[in-house]
Amino acid sequence: MYRNIYDNDVTVWSPQGRIHQIEYAMEAVKQGSATIGIKGKNHSVLVALKRASSDLSSHQKKIIPIDDHAGISIAGLTSDARILSKFMRTECLNHRYVYGSPLSISRLVTAVGDKAQTGTQISGRRPYGVGLLVAGADEKGPHIYYICPSSNFYQCKCMAIGARSQSARTYLERRKDDFKNIEDLNELIGHALRALRDCLPNDSELTTKNVSVGYVGVDTDFTIKDDDEVEDYLKDIEEDKPSTTAEADPQQGAGESMDTQ
Repeated sequence: MYRNIYDNDVTVWSPQGRIHQIEYAMEAVKQGSATIGIKGKNHSVLVALKRASSDLSSHQKKIIPIDDHAGISIAGLTSDARILSKFMRTECLNHRYVYGSPLSISRLVTAVGDKAQTGTQISGRRPYGVGLLVAGADEKGPHIYYICPSSNFYQCKCMAIGARSQSARTYLERRKDDFKNIEDLNELIGHALRALRDCLPNDSELTTKNVSVGYVGVDTDFTIKDDDEVEDYLKDIEEDKPSTTAEADPQQGAGESMDTQ
């Protein structure tokens, strides 16, 4: 049996119990540039690798603010991310208007998952081809969630998605138990940038043009740093560059073919 017999519509199951349209959408996430989220004791941090479609265009923005207490980073189709981010903003605004308080992160993520799920069961529609890392903080503390195109969502200590992200996940897995005790925001951002650096090809560097940083805390509104604002963070990780790069070399081949926008 040929695979393409069962991938014409999102409502068609294969004999193996798979929905190929959803798997294709998840492949789109692997083709997007890498993004990383880390949860500390009081803060959640997002860092993302921006990509320019050509030398004549600006770098695509990867971190999107949602509310004072939440933001997202994306990997995959930017157009799909715009639709979901608009929906998330509307949910937060409606909750503030009705209840006068910010929407909890778990309820926000659940609402997005429910919206994404409708595209996986109705004929003529398709799944959203974007993965979201949601960083937020509420009365329960900081949070990092991953929402994938299958409409599943997971609460994470740390997470990396996108092209060549296996190297970053290896870095995060070695240190995941240490992040929860980190109170210093700059230290948390440093770890995220080191993990992001492992996603780069050997001939590339992190620069102020291709890196975005976003963070939110229990007492800190969601903030995005771009361009010259990230220069100090990059200087902080320059001194340990040789050792970190040597550690990451065995993993650098992972996902190398997934380099399209």
